[in-house]
Amino acid sequence: MTVRHVVSWKLAAEDPEVRAEQSAEVARRLLALEGVVPQLRSISAGANVAYPDANWDVTLVADFDSIAALEEYQVHPAHEEVVAYVRSVVAGRVAVDFEI
Repeated sequence: MTVRHVVSWKLAAEDPEVRAEQSAEVARRLLALEGVVPQLRSISAGANVAYPDANWDVTLVADFDSIAALEEYQVHPAHEEVVAYVRSVVAGRVAVDFEI
């Protein structure tokens, strides 16, 4: 079984330039986890490029071998460092985990 972990964030910044910079930084930090967190099978992340008033600002799609692997990823020190930054700039988070 493969578990796909999808997370989207709405950033707190109201200024579009600041929001764009922070979205890019969130994506950059997430993508830097590739090769660092062994449980991570694949990862993609990016800032929204269309309809900024309606869409969320940045999204992560990551694959894991199991729920247990996802849970190990979530407590990995490198991931926790990214989470600390993300929490400092976001207003909202939505996530879905499903089997593929």
